[in-house]
Amino acid sequence: MSSSTLVPVILCGGTGTRLWPLSRASYPKQYWALGSSGEETLLQQTHQRLAGLPGLAPPLLICNEDHRFIVAEQMRQIGVEPAGILLEPIGRNTAPAVAVAALQATAQGEDPLLLVLAADHVVRDTERFRQTVVAGLEVAEAGRLVTFGIVPTAPETGYGYIEAAEPLATGALSQPQAVPIQRFVEKPDRATAEGFLASSRFTWNSGMFLFKASAVLAELERLAPEVVSACRSALEHDAADLDFLRLEREAFAGCPNVAIDVAVMERTSLGSVLPLQAGWSDVGSWSALWETADRDGDGNVLRGRVISEASRNCYLRSEHRLVVGLGVEDLVVVETDDVVLVAHRERAQDVKAVVGLLEREGARESRAHRKIYRPWGSYDGVVEGERWQVKKIVVNPGASLSLQMHHHRAEHWVVVKGTAVVEKDGTEELVGENQSTYIPLGARHRLSNPGKIPVEMIEVQSGSYLGEDDIVRFEDRYGRSDALLRP
Repeated sequence: MSSSTLVPVILCGGTGTRLWPLSRASYPKQYWALGSSGEETLLQQTHQRLAGLPGLAPPLLICNEDHRFIVAEQMRQIGVEPAGILLEPIGRNTAPAVAVAALQATAQGEDPLLLVLAADHVVRDTERFRQTVVAGLEVAEAGRLVTFGIVPTAPETGYGYIEAAEPLATGALSQPQAVPIQRFVEKPDRATAEGFLASSRFTWNSGMFLFKASAVLAELERLAPEVVSACRSALEHDAADLDFLRLEREAFAGCPNVAIDVAVMERTSLGSVLPLQAGWSDVGSWSALWETADRDGDGNVLRGRVISEASRNCYLRSEHRLVVGLGVEDLVVVETDDVVLVAHRERAQDVKAVVGLLEREGARESRAHRKIYRPWGSYDGVVEGERWQVKKIVVNPGASLSLQMHHHRAEHWVVVKGTAVVEKDGTEELVGENQSTYIPLGARHRLSNPGKIPVEMIEVQSGSYLGEDDIVRFEDRYGRSDALLRP
């Protein structure tokens, strides 16, 4: 058994467009509760399934800087204090993410094992998953670069495959054993995939890894030195941002956009594959989510406020309004605050093309929900017209908006829950439930929540321009990079 510390490295990037309209760039699928439990998000489940692993240390999370407060809040909800949350200014695939994690993990002279996981996978058999990780500890301790290969259950053409150098022990009662990697195979055609399924050497490439930080760093230095150089420079010029570590943008932007599979695993002689049979899914589409979820006697997956009568083999999900399925079959119906998706299950993968169409049209629905999360809480665009709009704003206990002003709009605030402190041109007032205040155009203002319950407020904006970029920030406790801080 390995005696090294085991550091989970959870990669939180990706937008999951094939799970639109729920998953969008502003709030991707890893931050939604999509598993069978229906309670914890995919990110939270990713960490929770590690409980009980030997030598387990706090996780290192790598995410887009726009999602940093979502990641921090979801870790807080499950009582986890991360070893660090590293912020990528732009996406550069998994090789730079692994390089940054390895450099950060070895910065103090330590050399832990790194368990690299995607934040958006589902694993139904957590005990089997942990057993497989344990089986790989000594192999990784010895210097091998271990990847977890998913034992295939169908001739999938949408996954890459890994061929082992010898047959794999994949029986239900067999103990997982790591075998040297022969080669990686890109997404095959149907006939080739059927041949792989009949063989005992092939597994799906899961994108999960286990290795010593020094071992993967050495191979990155040898095989992709430009990745390590750029990441080292981004870390040397990083900036602390509250509880986050922001990688320097220019240096990180110069890093090649390459996956760890391509940069290292396909070229190294140190690769080993460990077969994993634990009910894994990358939840790549609504049909895949239907397949991995618990279904009722009619084959339906029902989430939220849903009624199903004489319907079969459907995925029906409501986030807000009542959804009724009456005598329908093989459908995916997903209701959000601003979109309703109705699709045949066999066409669920085509959602990605719809997102592309919306992006080309510049439609807001392609990238963001009506409800937008901020470090202080959230706002929901309720209704809008010409030169006016209404929002519901929620401010978390102890949180505060920035001190700001607007050039083109005035605002009326009505508090409907809690008590707020409103600062306006240097003076403060308490505004309680059923009380209101007016923020004229050009006034410096800020709203804070000094209480222990969220403040809920209705905001009515009016003016010639109502865009979110009509904000001049003078002070911002969250260090947001878009703040135009002025004296």
